[in-house]
Amino acid sequence: MIELNNVSKSFTLHNQGSAVIPVMEGATLSVAPGECVALTGASGAGKSTLMRVIYGNYLAASGQVMVGGVDVAQAEPREILALRRDTLGYVSQFLRVVPRVPTLEVVAEPLLAVGCDRQAALDKAAGLLARLNIPERLWTLSPTTFSGGEQQRVNIARGFAHDYPTMLLDEPTASLDVQNRETVLNLIEEAKARGAAIIGIFHDVGARERVCDREINVSDFTPGMAA
Repeated sequence: MIELNNVSKSFTLHNQGSAVIPVMEGATLSVAPGECVALTGASGAGKSTLMRVIYGNYLAASGQVMVGGVDVAQAEPREILALRRDTLGYVSQFLRVVPRVPTLEVVAEPLLAVGCDRQAALDKAAGLLARLNIPERLWTLSPTTFSGGEQQRVNIARGFAHDYPTMLLDEPTASLDVQNRETVLNLIEEAKARGAAIIGIFHDVGARERVCDREINVSDFTPGMAA
């Protein structure tokens, strides 16, 4: 469901004489339906860069980035948007939403975007917010007013609202208390059970050992950092 073949990425420093900095080369991996793969490696090895290449935020310099049959490295912007709407979910560390939109609507939005019945979407959003211990009195408020921990949980609820066939998880259990950490791990296990192919960054070793089937050391793809 996710397959990378010989992917490379570099950055050009236009304010420093257009110096080209290679950050990744030869990245090759695959993730099957129902499998969760952890990206590991030293700080600066390129874990987040690789996730952004898969999501289409960064354009690969070469190679194939296949997600659900779409080559992200070659896709048009409209194809990337459709992929993110229907196929590829991304739970980042930070919540980015339109101000003044109620929390319930924020979480339901991915379901509404794929044509889900509005009441069914709101009901599922409510169920996820309840599971993640966001008080019901906050559901009509914008999450931009919430604490960092509450925003993280809203972001997780939004990320798991639609049953994406493929998912990218960036530190989904970071800074969570024991109860909410357990809920997130259960959500990941449920996604795997329905056949989602997942790539994640987990600095929480216990979480990684519980939900991940194997690890890929991104340092192996980083020039000068091979393990």
